[in-house]
Amino acid sequence: MNAKHQNAAKSTITRDVNKLDKDIGNVYETVVILSKRANQIAVTIKEELGAKLEEFASNGENLEEVYENREQIEISKHYERMPKPGALAIQELMEGRIQFRRAEDEPAAPAAPAARATV
Repeated sequence: MNAKHQNAAKSTITRDVNKLDKDIGNVYETVVILSKRANQIAVTIKEELGAKLEEFASNGENLEEVYENREQIEISKHYERMPKPGALAIQELMEGRIQFRRAEDEPAAPAAPAARATV
């Protein structure tokens, strides 16, 4: 992902729950918001990685091609070293970059065919 995500923690660290939920006001809502945002980040990263590795896909793979493709290995290692989506979501929350809305705060709309997730 972008350089903006590189300042997130790359390993597990202890967080003060009071600091995490100060803007939201509820620990459980904070966890739900963070999990939804982490899932969004994970999907984006997976799509990026898939697009980059798609260049290396070949129809007839032989064993020599698999072991010789150093560029593909470097791309994979780069994504493995990146901070995890949960850490990125926490960093975004602490920096105030996550926007969310509560379902009860929205005006009542006519019956919709499907429910929407809000984050």
